[in-house]
Amino acid sequence: MTDQETASALDPPPDVVARLERMKARDVILRVEGLDKQFTGRGRGVKALDGIRFQTHRREFLCIVGPSGCGKSTLIRILAGLEAASGGVALLDGVPITGPGRERGMVFQGYTLFPWLTVKRNVMFGLEMTGTGRSEAARQAGEWLDLIGLSAFAEAYPHQLSGGMKQRVAIARALINQPRILLMDEPFAALDAQTRARMQAYLLDIWKKIDVTVIFITHDLDEAIYLADRILVLSPHPGRVQEMIEVPLARPRSPAQVQSAAFRATKARLESLIHAPTSSAAEEEPYPAMPLMANVLDTVE
Repeated sequence: MTDQETASALDPPPDVVARLERMKARDVILRVEGLDKQFTGRGRGVKALDGIRFQTHRREFLCIVGPSGCGKSTLIRILAGLEAASGGVALLDGVPITGPGRERGMVFQGYTLFPWLTVKRNVMFGLEMTGTGRSEAARQAGEWLDLIGLSAFAEAYPHQLSGGMKQRVAIARALINQPRILLMDEPFAALDAQTRARMQAYLLDIWKKIDVTVIFITHDLDEAIYLADRILVLSPHPGRVQEMIEVPLARPRSPAQVQSAAFRATKARLESLIHAPTSSAAEEEPYPAMPLMANVLDTVE
């Protein structure tokens, strides 16, 4: 594809333009203003995020991409309230995010299910922790298991499920509290290609049916293009906003769109941004692995 052909293919058709304009006319749910994050260790400070600014709208599907070490996971942990920013602010419905809350659901790459609880009890857990009675929590969990197609596995335990099934349970557990935003940190990265494609379809189907904004981190550019309304591209370490790209694909999405000129042009643009030469090589993100207790927190949001 020539540069001119790429630019032309990136221009959304009128129906996609209209859909994106309708989305941007909705209320702003999340506003991130000048977000910084600095880690200190081994006698030096390392900046992971530098002046991050963006906003998301109600029912938007936003993907965040960037090279390793650009601070994607740091950013989503700050939005989840699991990490404190060093500067700037993240506002949810105009209120600063200062800790975990049930208005934000979180799904990690690891399945984070309680192995001693059944599938149904895992889904119920967040509701019970926030004071919902067991019978009502069980009723709502049953509805979610119907939605994700796992009613037959309600009394199974996590070790009896496939990876894709575990992530469907994790998504149901995060959504049962009816959060305003669903935060997803590379949730399908550990799955094989076929299961990953099915999970993408499941997620889009669920998102279509409920009122939730999704912020989804991924290293997979095809996945980002297939899922997102817009894609936020971060620069190498320290993470800065390079560009916000509007995906020029109609909805509902289909596997056939992967072969379209618009899809290929969008991927070429993302690759040019992510793989652009930099003055220094990206480093691994300078923080330790998330402690086990942080995994537990996502169940009570």
